[in-house]
Amino acid sequence: MLGRLPILIVEDQPLIALELCEIVESFDGRVVGPITSVAEALIRVDQEQIAGAILDANLLDRDVTPLALRLIDRGTPVVIYTGTGLPDALAQAHPQLPMILKPARAITVLALLVDRIRGH
Repeated sequence: MLGRLPILIVEDQPLIALELCEIVESFDGRVVGPITSVAEALIRVDQEQIAGAILDANLLDRDVTPLALRLIDRGTPVVIYTGTGLPDALAQAHPQLPMILKPARAITVLALLVDRIRGH
């Protein structure tokens, strides 16, 4: 389904990250990550092409806003998977940004991302 597309996973909860990685790989995606901080993720997105991203809203070092904005500016499809909702600055800049509240099935999160990638 994903044809080895590189999918960035940024999630600081190990079990959730593992579940997301497994579902991406089971649909023939290539996982970039999982990454647990915005700082590390910003470095990675400058090093490699990303076809789509699943991002937790709140990470170890800060909220995901700068990373999400960089990806959106590059035209990369993004889905926010969070237990808290969008950070205020991100919600103001992109109120229609796709978001799924935790807990949800990993396949649900991936399906939304795939729809965004195909619609791109």
